[in-house]
Order: sequence, then structure tokens, then C-alpha cells
Amino acid sequence: MTTDGFVTCLWFDGQAEEAAHFYVSVFKDSGIDGVVRHGEASPGEPGTVLAVDFTANGQRFVALNAGPRFRFNESISFQILCADQKEVDHYWSRLTEDGGEPGPCGWLKDRFGVSWQVVPERLPEMIKDPDPAKSDRAMRAMMTMGKMDIDALERAYAGG
Repeated sequence: MTTDGFVTCLWFDGQAEEAAHFYVSVFKDSGIDGVVRHGEASPGEPGTVLAVDFTANGQRFVALNAGPRFRFNESISFQILCADQKEVDHYWSRLTEDGGEPGPCGWLKDRFGVSWQVVPERLPEMIKDPDPAKSDRAMRAMMTMGKMDIDALERAYAGG
């Protein structure tokens, strides 16, 4: 196996190229790496997009136009660990724009139906704290939120 890690394949129903360009616009260290078009031997209409190879936030993906058979659901999501509230706000805003749906506890769906968790990088530390009172306060605060509010999480964690 190659040492380059995994490539995640995302199944779309005709929106592969649009989705790839959207994700490249949202994340740093991103770009379109290649587009594969249907030819005479493939099942799609010649010249239309079959797949788009792209990199988002340094991670490799393939967006595949494979039809309506399968849909995204919350059983798979991408977690974005954010350094500060500005990052939380950026990703939340961009990924919910144009038809995305906010959800509870930092979860959202983008306009293509892909699920994301926009999480302060400090949150896992808080909820894993060996002090159960601190951990419970942070968890309780998180459970009341849609988009994460880092200051409110920190206050709850500290007992304030």
C-alpha cells in the first residue's frame, strides 16, 4: 500500500465538479488535481464529468458522478478542528451557505448533503478531562449549542 494515506471517494449525482470547486474554495491547501470525462467506452455521455480529483485542506478526494443510487447521511462526517472562534465561524458559515443545514453540537450538512463537525480543537481535551465535574459541564454546554461558542464552552468548563 502506498504511504500517501487514503483517498476519500464522495459519490454525487451530477454535482461532482461543482462540489469539488466548492470544497477547494472553503479550505486552505486545496486545489483541483484533475478531471476525468466520460469517453466512448464509459457509461456516461461522452465529454461529461465522471470524476474530479481534488485536495482539500491537504487531504485527497475523488468526487464521483455515479448517479442517484446512494445518498450521504450522518453516519459518515468530516471533523474540522478549529483553532479559534474565527475559524469556527468561517467553516460554519461557508459550509451552511446556499442550502446547507445547521445541526446540533457543531454538526451541519453542506448543500450537497455531506455532514461536517465544526469543533474547537480544545473541546476534546475538555470532555476527556479526568475531573468529571469539568467534563460534564463542558459536555452539557456543548449539547445546547448548534454552532460552537468557544467562550461559552470555556466558561462552562471552568465552572463559571
